[in-house]
Amino acid sequence: MAEADRRDLGRVFNEVPELYDRVRPSYPDELFADLVTITGMDKRSSVLEVGCGTGQATRSLAALGCSVTAVEPGAGMAALARQRLATFGNVDVETSTFETWDDDGRRFDVMVAASAWHWVDPSIGWRRAHDVLYPGGWMALLGNVVVRRPGEPEVYAETADLHERFSPGNPGWGHPPLEGDVRTTDEGWGLVDDPGGLFGPTIVRWYPTVQWFNGDGFADLLRSTSLYRRLDRDVREPLLDAIAERIRTRIGDRVSRRYLSVLRVGQRAE
Repeated sequence: MAEADRRDLGRVFNEVPELYDRVRPSYPDELFADLVTITGMDKRSSVLEVGCGTGQATRSLAALGCSVTAVEPGAGMAALARQRLATFGNVDVETSTFETWDDDGRRFDVMVAASAWHWVDPSIGWRRAHDVLYPGGWMALLGNVVVRRPGEPEVYAETADLHERFSPGNPGWGHPPLEGDVRTTDEGWGLVDDPGGLFGPTIVRWYPTVQWFNGDGFADLLRSTSLYRRLDRDVREPLLDAIAERIRTRIGDRVSRRYLSVLRVGQRAE
């Protein structure tokens, strides 16, 4: 992705921070338990989170008792994160891109990016991640991959005609991958660029999760995603209204959004 496109798409979430915080999936407790086991994190650890958004993963990190510095480029997202995290005395939220963030010489035991690392310029991000970690430190990428299971009612299949009617030929339209196929992609750092020799072999863990929505709720979920937010409003809103109506009339006003949450962890190479 070109850097200008990366920055433009990354800004779309800042348009709707409250909606994003309400509808986007969080991460299961088991994921953070495994993160602690793998990295040896404890209350003495220092954690850097890149792209904290509204603080969904940050809350789970803060609950571990460690010191968390969270960096978020969107001013609206960062402001909501500070509000949501106000009860934690061990979290600081700084407004900046990771590429331009002033680390002021600070170093960290663990660095975490939750559904955010693909917005960072890889030609800068991986080297910075390596440099801001202590020797022996850990890099962790968290994500939620939308998947489907055979035989389940699936929104994309039920609304393909609507997508083509309102935004024909969009390369983003299509069915999510099958859960079983995604589980086979258990090597490396996923879809982001490879860090080369900066980090050791990755440890990968999968966690099945699901959200349930009525038609209006599912439309709000789509409204919070980059694929739909980058559509012109005059296209996006009629499309999402039509999707919500289709869910109400054809799928009983109750649909699932199935995910595989993923944890990818690698140790800083010396």
